[in-house]
Amino acid sequence: MEKTQFDEKTEQALGILFEQFWVLRTEEPSSYHLIREREHQLKRYLSDKFGFDLIVHQHFIKLEKIPVDPKSWMGIQEFTEPMDYAIFCCALAFTERRSVDDQFLLSDITEDIQELYPGEFPLDWTNFQHRKSLVRALKKLVALRLVKTVDGDLEQFTSNEEEEVLYEVTVYARYFMRSYPDDLFQYDTMQEILESEWRRHKNDERRKRVYRKLMFSPVVYRESEEDQDFAYIRNYRNRLRDDLEEHTPFRLEVFKNAAMLVLDERKQLYTLFPDQKTIMDIALHVASHIRSMMEELPVNEMGEIRFTLSEFELLMADIKNKDGHGWSKKYRDSSAKQLTEELLQLLVEWELAYIEHESSMLVLQSGFGRMVGYYPAEYVKEAQQ
Repeated sequence: MEKTQFDEKTEQALGILFEQFWVLRTEEPSSYHLIREREHQLKRYLSDKFGFDLIVHQHFIKLEKIPVDPKSWMGIQEFTEPMDYAIFCCALAFTERRSVDDQFLLSDITEDIQELYPGEFPLDWTNFQHRKSLVRALKKLVALRLVKTVDGDLEQFTSNEEEEVLYEVTVYARYFMRSYPDDLFQYDTMQEILESEWRRHKNDERRKRVYRKLMFSPVVYRESEEDQDFAYIRNYRNRLRDDLEEHTPFRLEVFKNAAMLVLDERKQLYTLFPDQKTIMDIALHVASHIRSMMEELPVNEMGEIRFTLSEFELLMADIKNKDGHGWSKKYRDSSAKQLTEELLQLLVEWELAYIEHESSMLVLQSGFGRMVGYYPAEYVKEAQQ
């Protein structure tokens, strides 16, 4: 592949493609045209390094992003039950059979969803939980612009299963689902679907796996002594670093057990750790505290540190007593248990910790060891007076 360095606008276009599900021409005309003008350069880079298809349509642009390992954050965050996804898929099947601009009533789609629903028990719209699930699924259809509301209020359906809403199918409805090389009925598991993706990339699978992991994961960890993906990162770190710095705003950092992309200055386009949530500040205080204890803590070959949940809760109480004076009122008033629960949720989401299944032990991963945070010296001086 011809080596080309992206200009600032092309780098911005790449960021939009990675951060958004798709770019709709009518909603974001400037972003659409920004990407369209750089289509050839972007397609070439995304295909060569990631093995991704860039779909440029007269109405939208979409980057088909397929991960190496699916993560919970990649799901639809508004959904709370498996039923939400099942209803959503049934609704997609309904809209794909309709023409663009075709109008339909809520009762039309609910009847169709009931017939298509694959669950062990049938859907019953007199059941409050079933109606709530339907509302979440249809609200997502509207948010994704797959259908638009012409008249009525879907929220009213939550309390009254007789409520009607008039919808209209949009041009995007039949483009939401990605196409697969084989019939989906040929697959029995999600893993089989993921493995089928790599049949297209036999000659350069390793490189594309590594690029996808680095771009999609907060941290890429060495999973074992025989981890070939991580060995590739270690062996080709300089080439990877040069390429990523030429085409993205990120800088590659590689350590014994972890690799990550970092930004030296905050870019609003990207979702980053830490963000502006106050709990992030507490996470950085915890990271600093643990670094100061490293000589006392047992660290395994993968750079992981294990705590029982009660041990970590005691540690949180100690850190709160030491550093909590600068925290927001919400966290100053929180118990150590409440702090622990919220912090662990954050660390697990950002792949900085996990709960060991068999032992229920908390495992802090080596990526967390790259974080550190202190109060500004001026604040410390004032606090001591």
